[in-house]
Amino acid sequence: MYLLIILLPLLGSFFSGLFGRFVGFRGAVLLTTSGVLLSFFLSCVAFYEVALQGSSCTIELSPWFVSELFDATWGFYFDSLTVVMLIVITSISSLVHIYSIGYMGQDPHLPRFMCYLSIFTFFMLMLVTADNFIQMFFGWEGVGLASYLLINFWFTRLQASKASIKAMLVNRVGDFGLALGIMAIFSVFKTLDFSTVFALSPYLADTQIVFCNLEFHALTCICLLLFVGAVGKSAQLGLHTWLPDAMEGPTPVSALIHAATMVTAGVFMIARCSPLFEYAPKALLVVSFLGAMTCFFAATTGLVQNDLKRVIAYSTASQLGYMVFVCGLSHYSVGVFHLMNHAFFKALLFLSAGSVIHALADEQDMRKMGGVVQLLPFTYAMMCIGSFALVGFPFLTGFYSKDVILEVAYARYTLSGNFAYLLGSICVLFTSYYSFRLLFLTFLAPTATFKSSLKTVHDAPFIMAFPLMLLALGSIFVGYLARDMMIGLGTPFWSNALFVLPKNSVLLESEFIPQTQKFLPLISTGAGAALAYIFNISQVWASYRLKMTNAGKNLYRFLNKRWFFDKVYNDFISENALKFGYTISFKTLDKGSFEILGPSGIAHSFINMGQYISRLQSGLVYHYAVVMLLGIVILITVISLWEFLEILLDNRFYFVYLISFLFYNYYSIKKTHSVDG
Repeated sequence: MYLLIILLPLLGSFFSGLFGRFVGFRGAVLLTTSGVLLSFFLSCVAFYEVALQGSSCTIELSPWFVSELFDATWGFYFDSLTVVMLIVITSISSLVHIYSIGYMGQDPHLPRFMCYLSIFTFFMLMLVTADNFIQMFFGWEGVGLASYLLINFWFTRLQASKASIKAMLVNRVGDFGLALGIMAIFSVFKTLDFSTVFALSPYLADTQIVFCNLEFHALTCICLLLFVGAVGKSAQLGLHTWLPDAMEGPTPVSALIHAATMVTAGVFMIARCSPLFEYAPKALLVVSFLGAMTCFFAATTGLVQNDLKRVIAYSTASQLGYMVFVCGLSHYSVGVFHLMNHAFFKALLFLSAGSVIHALADEQDMRKMGGVVQLLPFTYAMMCIGSFALVGFPFLTGFYSKDVILEVAYARYTLSGNFAYLLGSICVLFTSYYSFRLLFLTFLAPTATFKSSLKTVHDAPFIMAFPLMLLALGSIFVGYLARDMMIGLGTPFWSNALFVLPKNSVLLESEFIPQTQKFLPLISTGAGAALAYIFNISQVWASYRLKMTNAGKNLYRFLNKRWFFDKVYNDFISENALKFGYTISFKTLDKGSFEILGPSGIAHSFINMGQYISRLQSGLVYHYAVVMLLGIVILITVISLWEFLEILLDNRFYFVYLISFLFYNYYSIKKTHSVDG
């Protein structure tokens, strides 16, 4: 049963991808959707057995490869953390599959799309069920590949192709850090099995490791390298630039990437490695600071975005910041609880946005919408539920996890806790503002869309509406139903899945913080809604005049251009890398020194030198005698002066000569280009 949870999406993807032309439109849809649905029902059984009955399960399937001390096996580990992720992944993926039948119904390549969705689900299931780091890395790279295929699904669109390449390259940076972290784990622990590594972590807490010729605290170094992987996959500040551009893929892809797969992988990995992070307090400090800064950055950027899906994308990055910084404060259970809650209302928001875009003839600019509340009442209701859950409205799903995150941050009474609480509280206001701004501009503002689009506006058909209704139920009730079970005081739900040192647990203290701090998020939510109404409905000219002041222009430009991260990366990294690749690597090395010193250059030189060398073959004995005499004199001179020459011709001079040669060629080529220009 446990293996079927993982294999069913793979089989659906396999048959849809290879035999899509034979099984046809309906066959591909039936195979992939039924496979993921069966996987969801089996995940529910696994959740009952493992999480509710406390019976964790380990499956050793077969050896993968064995090399001296290093051995990797195909093994699967099902504990409370795994089965929670299984429920989230399979439920959201099933609903996205069903929604895609209606949304992508007119696309001729639907079997390929369903194949990609299922393979995405399979790789994410492999990631969360792995019992060792190598298998987790296999799933980690697999979701990166699947995201590339899905973002680039409409590969004839230039922007989709560029966005998929950007997502792949940015994630390669993070994956490089994760790979180094896994190598460091093997160097210290001599194994990559989770159970062994986590059991040994307290005994090796004071171990040192040499990294880049410098000595570091081993677990701090390992955790920071692992966190680099999480920064790339979960779009934290620095490697976040791929996430908004991933909106170029079809809307169901955005829902799957942002809600249940891909971006949640980093948070899951931090929670899974909690026994390592607990013994690396400096790494936890970095995690909490970067998570809080990501939360603030994404929230401020989302304030002024005009693309419907891009606003929701930045809200995802902001919520991921909440999850990461609460994990950095050693409250992994709260982070995973918010991850689960967030999956439901974020999928609801994206799929509702897809319904709006579908109804308005693929229009995504909120400035060209408005006034469609009477034409799309069902979609408006679903979007309202998702937005209210996102802002943490009382008694909806987001309220039960988001407020707890701020409370435990306040109760830490440390620098990182205060920093995270301050930025997190400010972000509540920003989140409320852009969420209500989205509702006002899309549905309630005076209409600004084309009449030709309004003629064909229609609400979501049943095949698209059914997943929205189920997600709405999840967005209303899941937080309330699961709160005491997952983050209640003294709950045995997580068992040994998450590890927290006793000194780092402050969940009890968070119950006794001042009431002012507990009501602050609700006050901020109301203030954000009021500001959104004033600036976008009642006093639109006031917001325009504010934006046209010098300070307003500069601030708007700064936020709208995403803090100029993309410009800095393009101007200072990408452009210089491309210049290096062309002028140094290609022209100077490949077409320059390598060609001159290589077989081609030597052969060419000998062809030219042949006519001169042939003149030395005069046929006169005294000419040859003179050459032999000169050779012997030079040989004796070199042997007698060898010690002096050895000092004079130090090997380091060759390195200096090589560097000088490269720089000379580079600047000569640059000078030539400037003269030609």
